[in-house]
Amino acid sequence: MRKAIAGAITLTTLTVAIQSIAQTPPPAPTMPPSLPAEHVVNVMTNEGSGAFSVQWRVADVRIKTTYQIEPRAMPTDFDDSQWERIEGKDLGVRRSGGHNAFMWFRGLLTMPARISDFDLSKSAVAVLNVLVDDYAEVWINGQMPRRSGYPSPATIQGLNMPNRVVLGTELKAGDRFQLAVFAINGPMSDPVGSIWFRQAMVEFYR
Repeated sequence: MRKAIAGAITLTTLTVAIQSIAQTPPPAPTMPPSLPAEHVVNVMTNEGSGAFSVQWRVADVRIKTTYQIEPRAMPTDFDDSQWERIEGKDLGVRRSGGHNAFMWFRGLLTMPARISDFDLSKSAVAVLNVLVDDYAEVWINGQMPRRSGYPSPATIQGLNMPNRVVLGTELKAGDRFQLAVFAINGPMSDPVGSIWFRQAMVEFYR
């Protein structure tokens, strides 16, 4: 009897723990500064992407079932080694087959000690500013910060509207950020054209 009770307690505890993990909310969004940036790097150039030692990779998204897509490339450790490699200047190339189309763009940004005359030996705030034609969701290190009912810059902002996502508020040289941008052709009920980046930059503030 005691063993049965102990087993039931263990099972209940395990179930609660699993439910707790499954229901762990995503991190809350941090609002980006509204003042002009102290320094801006355009990563849609090879020089700008090279400043962060980033290798961009891109892949089409397939609708696997009515309710699921493939690949699900959000996790930091997702293996994108077989994806097409592109340079920073090629982020502006129009891609996809049009219609209801989705694409992933991934890249690992590493903060250098200095970018031009901006010294990262002192902590700084960094904001990723991307504008994808037509919509985007932005994952940073396996997370898409968001809260229902509140402004969430990493989520869809509107038709051809930028996503300004805070990478860090105490940034320093050597910090790394795995980016996964889920790009969407739109409007989703009546899509036209293709998928491409209108802008992609990293803004620095102090």
